[in-house]
Amino acid sequence: MDIGLILFFFIVVGIPVLAGTGAKLFSSWLKHKRDMALALNAETAEKAAQYAAHTERLEQRVRVLERIITDKGVDVADQIEALRDKPLN
Repeated sequence: MDIGLILFFFIVVGIPVLAGTGAKLFSSWLKHKRDMALALNAETAEKAAQYAAHTERLEQRVRVLERIITDKGVDVADQIEALRDKPLN
């Protein structure tokens, strides 16, 4: 078989087949990366919402404690005990 015929066959058939297969693989890889990024974004948003809710609960408790401490006419021990009995939500 002639080397020119083999080279011609490779150029006409081989390169386009390899390029098409490579493009398909690259496209699949990009789609997978995009899907993984979307999943990570959703997970991160959920965690951020949980942290925000937890922070809000802590801030409410600190406001109550500040009010107890700064209020001179209130029995501090009774108020603290009342807070212990209250559910956290």
